[in-house]
Amino acid sequence: MWYLYIIQKKDRYYTGITTNIENRLRQHGNQPLLYIENHENKFQAAKREREIKGWSKLKKEELIAKFNKVSLP
Repeated sequence: MWYLYIIQKKDRYYTGITTNIENRLRQHGNQPLLYIENHENKFQAAKREREIKGWSKLKKEELIAKFNKVSLP
């Protein structure tokens, strides 16, 4: 399983892929995980990573907000 993730480092969003999310977050200094997706293989994860890296900061913020939205009854 491959993971695509977004964290925030200073004023920028960092998008990356990994097979070990816990280890990768530790390598980033335990920055909070803002967004995550599961992918079956590296090709799919890398394709999505390239797509998101091409987005504006606002579009990334919209994705993060949608992912973290809590539905209230």
